[in-house]
Amino acid sequence: MPRPRHRVHRDRHGIPHLWAPDALALAHGQGVVTARDRGWQIEVERRRALGSSAAFLGAEHLAWDVLARRARLADTARRCYAALRPDTAAWISAFTRGINSALPEAGRRAPEFGRAGLRPGVWEPWTPLAVWLSHHLLFAGFPSKLWRDRVGSVLGAGAVAHFATDGPGSAGSNGWLLTADRTTTGAALLAGDPHRFVEAPGVYQQIRLACPEFDVVGLAVPGVPGIAHFGHTGHVAWAITNAMADYQDLYRERLRRAGTAVEAWGPDGWEPAEVRTETFQVAGGDPVEVEMVETARGPVVLQEAVPGAPGTAEPSAGSEDPGSRGRWAAVSLRVPARVLGSLGFDALPALMRARTVADVDRAFDRWVEPVNVVMAADTAGGVLHRVAGAVPVRGEANRQGVVDAWDTTAAWSGRWEPMPRAAPRDGRAVMANARGIATPLGTEFAAPHRARRIAALLDSRPRWSPADIPAVHTDTLLPGASVLLARLVEPLDGLTPAAAALRRELDAWDRHMDAGSRGAAVFAAWRGALARRLAGDPALAALAPRPDDPEVFLPWLSLLGRVGHALESLTVPGALPPAVDVAAHARAALEEVARDGAPRSWGETHRLAAWEALPSASPLRPALEGDHDCVMSSSSVPGLTDLGARASVARFVWDLARREDSGWIVPLGASGLPDHPHARDQLPLWLRGALIPVVTDWHLLTEEETA
Repeated sequence: MPRPRHRVHRDRHGIPHLWAPDALALAHGQGVVTARDRGWQIEVERRRALGSSAAFLGAEHLAWDVLARRARLADTARRCYAALRPDTAAWISAFTRGINSALPEAGRRAPEFGRAGLRPGVWEPWTPLAVWLSHHLLFAGFPSKLWRDRVGSVLGAGAVAHFATDGPGSAGSNGWLLTADRTTTGAALLAGDPHRFVEAPGVYQQIRLACPEFDVVGLAVPGVPGIAHFGHTGHVAWAITNAMADYQDLYRERLRRAGTAVEAWGPDGWEPAEVRTETFQVAGGDPVEVEMVETARGPVVLQEAVPGAPGTAEPSAGSEDPGSRGRWAAVSLRVPARVLGSLGFDALPALMRARTVADVDRAFDRWVEPVNVVMAADTAGGVLHRVAGAVPVRGEANRQGVVDAWDTTAAWSGRWEPMPRAAPRDGRAVMANARGIATPLGTEFAAPHRARRIAALLDSRPRWSPADIPAVHTDTLLPGASVLLARLVEPLDGLTPAAAALRRELDAWDRHMDAGSRGAAVFAAWRGALARRLAGDPALAALAPRPDDPEVFLPWLSLLGRVGHALESLTVPGALPPAVDVAAHARAALEEVARDGAPRSWGETHRLAAWEALPSASPLRPALEGDHDCVMSSSSVPGLTDLGARASVARFVWDLARREDSGWIVPLGASGLPDHPHARDQLPLWLRGALIPVVTDWHLLTEEETA
């Protein structure tokens, strides 16, 4: 007798609720719904993971494609899939079969396929793992090691920490847990919002997945089965943030050509390296051939032409040309997933079946990367606060910058760091990428402002209800503003009358980065002018991007971006070389704003700039609330642009008393079809920080089809 297939219901926002008779049929159904709702999006992600996006998106995507293939994303995905438990592999395979069954029709419905002249491709069972790797290759910010390597070589090792920031190329999140005695319901509340680059369609997909074994609501990553990051089973809920752990290493390689082969200098001398040449198709251009090398450390992700054999002498650390400081001829990347042959995807079906925090804990014991801080709570009063993932035990130098491939002290030990755990204090726990539970595992963390502000807000009242949580989500206070102003533009003596008037205007400002705030606009204009002046100071010129810097890593190597996000630490007396007169730059920046003017409000120029694979002729540019270090976080690059590419890509509150009292929101909508009624219907609510209810009563849903 044929097995009944999945059924799809929708709520009034078009969010899919799936029911199936078993977990495999449900995975198949999730694949079908994902293809129908997000067909163009997941096809782009598949091709980005394969390093073939330039073939239909154009030459500007070639740098990413080269990195994706150099990093061996597809090959690593195949290895990790082959090592899965058979039941997990079958579950993922059912998901990809569902995608493949629906993609041809999705290709006819989504107009972008026609615009790009593209037909949907075929998903292999390992493709979701490749998509995951593509999403998270840069998540831990390994290019920051290139930046730290440059700062150390130019200004000295002591200067590196002053540029520390979670800025321009990384991703973060807020999250908090309130125990039962801190809520009005007598059960725990779990809430938060991940901060990533905002994309259209959105990077998270609201979904419900139900079968006789489990019934889970959560935020899925389109193209990946299950619910990895934020979910609620009705019995237990979980959420994650980026732990800011350091688990990816960069090795400075010395390569030479030996006939048709390539060799790398390792701890024991010259050793064979794997070499291949790959061809990249480029829309509107000629094919491009790129040589790829992988050494014993890992794939070479940054590579110049490999020279002919130079001899067998061991490279000397002191033999570099001083003019080459902070540049790299060949750098390899070592990551846990490729070393272990696992991403930890066996955790995903286990999470779906979880009923207690102990179940969630055991599931995350299997996790590899990315490394996350996890919080969970269950209906029995259990709570969990831990780090999950794999961080290698190796020398401290590995965490700081690029290390020499031939240095025996830089080799991985084969051991893995223990994952820290903590208990909530005062009835709450907060995670916001700052130093805390994950400190032993990381090097560079977010400023403490968001974490401290969330804790202060939670302590401002004895108990919280689910309906109260948006008051935390939407807080726009910028604590560091007062520090900068007091440190840099005091006293008023010597300022022109116009600049002194601006300074008094800033004194009266409430330090909230609200869309309608004139004070926030003046502050941002001054901050941007200061960042440009500092970045342009001759004493920092050697840190500026260089013509041969790799394009794909430029966000991490941008001097202006680094300065703009690290102003608070860079303006501490003594942080920068003595030749940099920080106070003079600060006062000159205020005079510049007084002369040139500032926007009438923060929201006049601070607007959302969502990434689209095929940019719209009329992109959305709504005004944003909040700033980089606000709880309601949105990130522009001070001094470069006021457009915000990074913000909350979802907000949620999970209620452990009544799941139907939970709430969630995404920046755009449930549908990836640009003209669909549910493509943008959540945007007005998201902009003002509202949540929509999580519907759990099947009778309140509309059945879409029987498949």
